[in-house]
Amino acid sequence: MVSESKPEGFLASNEFLIRRLHSLSGLIPVGAYMCVHLLTNASVMSGAASFQRNVNMIHSLDKALPVVEWVFIFIPILFHAIFGFVIIGGGLQNTSSYPLQKNWRYTLQRWTGGIAFLFIVGHVFHLHGWVHSFAEPLGGANFKAYNATSSLALALRGAIPIAFYSVGIVACVYHLANGLWTMGITWGVWTSPTAQKRADKVCIGFGVALLLVGITALYGAVTTDVKAALEVEQKMLDQHVGDLPHYKHYSKEELETLSDELSNNVIGGATETD
Repeated sequence: MVSESKPEGFLASNEFLIRRLHSLSGLIPVGAYMCVHLLTNASVMSGAASFQRNVNMIHSLDKALPVVEWVFIFIPILFHAIFGFVIIGGGLQNTSSYPLQKNWRYTLQRWTGGIAFLFIVGHVFHLHGWVHSFAEPLGGANFKAYNATSSLALALRGAIPIAFYSVGIVACVYHLANGLWTMGITWGVWTSPTAQKRADKVCIGFGVALLLVGITALYGAVTTDVKAALEVEQKMLDQHVGDLPHYKHYSKEELETLSDELSNNVIGGATETD
């Protein structure tokens, strides 16, 4: 008697394709965007004017920017995250049975993927203005595109934001660098042990370099002279032609409040002490 096999579900029958698309999306466009994003943010080390010019270039897309963000950033991130969690749900951690480096990396890849996703959600809520109507009343949407350096610096004041972004940057960088190595295996780019060892060194070097860029960006924002940045931004803003959405720059009332707080060494309601 021949038993009838049950038809495979969509995920099982398309596993080969889904895993490769999942792997590819982690590099292009998600990984590529992360590199550009960190490099752009690191330009804050060159001063408020340099960072503001880079942000202005991005926001020159105007109404097309949300479309670009969703098509090339957020939808790929959601695809990568959703199927990443599906893969995690179907995989087994084997670090206790096989305590080898690759198995630890397997586990770290999945843990950092989860941490990175939560970080990205928190990062978007914390900074980005296109969710301003929802996030602002809850303390989010702190980034002002045309007060880029000052608003970023103010949003990162305090130990909690610094710790949050430090952990998030490390998780994202590890997930990308190690994912690049596993992607090469998935796509058959490096299959021999010798090729994998060479790729390992390249991916580690890439990860260290990108981590330095990310930490540099965070350090540059945290150590910004907010008052000086506001002056530079205001000069550049005065040259802008056309109306801007209110959530993309500080209002006169907000600038007056910030000026008073900075003059009195008060940031976020807390007085700074020596």
